[in-house]
Amino acid sequence: MLSHYGLLVLILIAGVVYSVSTRKLTPVAAFTGAVVACLVFAGAGYTGVAMMTSFFILGSAATSWQKHKKQGFANPEEHQGGRSATQVLANAGVGAIAGLLVLVFPAYTTLWIWMMTASFASATADTLSSELGMVYGRRFFNIITLKPDQRGLDGVISMEGTLIGVAGSCIISLVYAIGFGWSSSLIWIVIAGTIGNLTDSVLGALLERRGYLSNNAVNFLNTLIAALTMLLIYLI
Repeated sequence: MLSHYGLLVLILIAGVVYSVSTRKLTPVAAFTGAVVACLVFAGAGYTGVAMMTSFFILGSAATSWQKHKKQGFANPEEHQGGRSATQVLANAGVGAIAGLLVLVFPAYTTLWIWMMTASFASATADTLSSELGMVYGRRFFNIITLKPDQRGLDGVISMEGTLIGVAGSCIISLVYAIGFGWSSSLIWIVIAGTIGNLTDSVLGALLERRGYLSNNAVNFLNTLIAALTMLLIYLI
């Protein structure tokens, strides 16, 4: 048992040191991430930590990829020197809540883990679609009006970016499958992640662009919508 948790401690220490030394996260954000990871682990074990880590690695890589091409379009809140604790909670907070729910209501463990997975699928899809979509997208349009719009603006998507987002959800569902087995739930995870990602764009166009919601609030809501989509699927 000690060695079991000892591995988790080593993973957390390595993650904090790497995040702070490479300036991916501020020190407070790195500590917050470690606490979130503990809650995720409590609910879904190492598979949950693997999903969270996959999101972090893929998101960091996508944000750094061809950064010079995105300087004139990217949201400065997403590209500041080190991500804040608020940004960590915005992207992984729903996953942490799901982990806590496993501890409080263990009879519904499968549901909570599904919701956790959907939230990470949505967070990954959102980050990859927005960051890589700005690089590889060809035509950009407003998700509400469907009219051509400027890349990088809130609520603006591209076909290429959307498909990349779907691929991000697939990666998280694959991590889930490795840990918990293959089942039809993988399809629903991808669907929920994609719905969350598209919800992010809708909220961006309707509310964030007008200053009613911050980028962090939109990120939290898209992961929450993905989790609630899984809840609806479970109930149906």
